[in-house]
Amino acid sequence: MSQLITVVDAFAEQPFTGNPAAVCILNAPADEEWMRRVAREMNLSETAFLHPHGAGGVDDGYRLRWFTPTVEIALCGHATLASAHVLWESARLPAGQQARFHTMSGLLTADRQQSDGMIVLDFPATPQQTCPVPAGLQEALGAPMKYVGKTTFDVLVEVDSEQTVRGLTPNHSALAALPVRGVMVTSRSSDPAYDFVSRFFGPGAGIPEDPVTGSAHCCLGPYWGERLDKTDLVGHQVSARGGVVHVGVRGDRVRLGGRAVTVLRGELLA
Repeated sequence: MSQLITVVDAFAEQPFTGNPAAVCILNAPADEEWMRRVAREMNLSETAFLHPHGAGGVDDGYRLRWFTPTVEIALCGHATLASAHVLWESARLPAGQQARFHTMSGLLTADRQQSDGMIVLDFPATPQQTCPVPAGLQEALGAPMKYVGKTTFDVLVEVDSEQTVRGLTPNHSALAALPVRGVMVTSRSSDPAYDFVSRFFGPGAGIPEDPVTGSAHCCLGPYWGERLDKTDLVGHQVSARGGVVHVGVRGDRVRLGGRAVTVLRGELLA
């Protein structure tokens, strides 16, 4: 029996920008090894699998899991945004109904603003704390570091300028040896339209460079919000594809806003 799959560019204003995610909406839980194989086959930063949660069907929301080509991860922004987009686009959820996802990181929600169509995610903040510089990090990045911190998932590095962020050519093998999901590198933006820029490297999780990382902004938003004395910020992830994340810091929660574009619909035959 075939399984429908949709590829969505998330945090994107137009096709072939932002971060592509594959979305599989299932009727019931699937075999984990099959999901891992599908994620390897898709070879995107994340493939999302979701199915109705609980006896109440879709009124109880959806169970959502995310897989990179190599591992399952605990929190993913762009594939959650893509999943909500597909639920509304396929009419599995009415246009004005909130999407609710039960995940390894608790209940996550998505709402689509009627005014401009932006999808807003409600995620947990993942604040960072100052930490010693991990062995090998300086050499792996090849750039001076102003500040180093650590979250539950990742290492945060602030550097001196957007030019430095854009010019990084890190040693991915060395980064993969670090005992973290990934490394986010950030600075103030040189463009007044944005508050900060970033890039995200996760070779240890099978993602050499992630195009746009929603979950990283659960840290970047509070980090820059404290330094700039702002609760609403705009982040620009300056990967080759690039993408914009609107961030609202709300205590121990973070709102992540962006748009999504469907670029492919197909069937998995195996």
